[in-house]
Amino acid sequence: MTRKHPLATGGSTAECNHPPTVLAFWRRLVRQALAHSVPTPFYVFSPTPIQGALNELSVLERAVPLPVRHWLSCKTQPVRPLLAWWRRQGRPIEVVSEFELLAALHEGFDGPDILVNGPAKHRWLTRHGRRGWRVNFDSANEIDALLPLARSFDWSIGVRCLTGEEHDPEHPSLPTPFGLGPDEAVRALRQLAKARVRLETIHFHLRSNVESAGVYARALGEVAAICRAAHFAPKYLDVGGGLPPPWVLDRSGRRVDARFDLARLARVYAQCLPAFPGLRELWLENGRFVTARSGVLVTRILDVKTRRGVRQFICDGGRTLHALVSLWEQHGLLFLPERSGRRADTVVQGPTCMAFDQMTRRPLPASLRVGDHLLWLDAGAYHIPWETRFSHGRAAVLWHEKDRLRLVRASESFDEWWGQWRR
Repeated sequence: MTRKHPLATGGSTAECNHPPTVLAFWRRLVRQALAHSVPTPFYVFSPTPIQGALNELSVLERAVPLPVRHWLSCKTQPVRPLLAWWRRQGRPIEVVSEFELLAALHEGFDGPDILVNGPAKHRWLTRHGRRGWRVNFDSANEIDALLPLARSFDWSIGVRCLTGEEHDPEHPSLPTPFGLGPDEAVRALRQLAKARVRLETIHFHLRSNVESAGVYARALGEVAAICRAAHFAPKYLDVGGGLPPPWVLDRSGRRVDARFDLARLARVYAQCLPAFPGLRELWLENGRFVTARSGVLVTRILDVKTRRGVRQFICDGGRTLHALVSLWEQHGLLFLPERSGRRADTVVQGPTCMAFDQMTRRPLPASLRVGDHLLWLDAGAYHIPWETRFSHGRAAVLWHEKDRLRLVRASESFDEWWGQWRR
């Protein structure tokens, strides 16, 4: 069912289609931060919405007769308190870079609770071999380079498959550069089966914001065919991530989850998993679905101009620095103090000297003024990893847990920004 653009709903919360409880939650936390004079821009993150997302995913766990393991996609929100919270829940972590691996080790993850994914791992993984990790190979070159380590450290090995459902988002006629195609994957599985390593996992990852459960059904069919051709019965099926988060819109104003149905996906898994005889666990690595809702970006209006009938807000945070996803997504906005009444066409700009630095263009209350705060919702996924330092320092970060809000990263100072350089 296609959902309406939120601006079509009218009313004082026309900038959001989130439940009122969600809006009240973030307003309360941001008011608390502002009361303690935290300088804007800043992020607020909380694991409370993450737990809510995991509760929603329990529909999948109830549908399949196997344990379902949720891996934290570290790249999506590499925030230290989140890793600590996730580990306290007894859950494992997925990493795709050397820095992420080192962060996971630093926070106490190790052995089978670390899953190493991503391309070109052979460039750096040889420096960090330890026993018992889980590693999904992405290419034939990775296999050749890392096989000795896999044997020495008894890694649990998997192969990432490139399915026909994966394509370059900017050029849909082209495939992504990840994983091994069907014939390559069959050869890799046969090679690994002969190599005396612990080959246990088959893996695929479709993309972000997968449109419908049918995409997973087709991909699962392809991966099952690869396993049959290689005479491989995996213990673990890693279906990656890609579930679209709630409330986020594409640039046309349509919800990215408009056609997605978790109950339908649960039926797809229940129907497709028998094609993998001997399977012991289903693995999920959902980043956006789990963490997008867990953060907000708070900016302040610094200046207001009116040009050709359009109001232009210049804020201390924006796309170039903090919200790159605004290039292809629209997120809900809240205001502090709360504003309502007549709306005017408005462009929300960041503080940099680029017209590109535009977070949103939409009708906003005409009563908004200099000094008001804007809350850009669903800033928990890919905002911190894509944050830049375009002539500004990085923003402060606050963490909310057990009804306590604390500063976990201060705003970057000039000395920190400029001091990174040597003469």
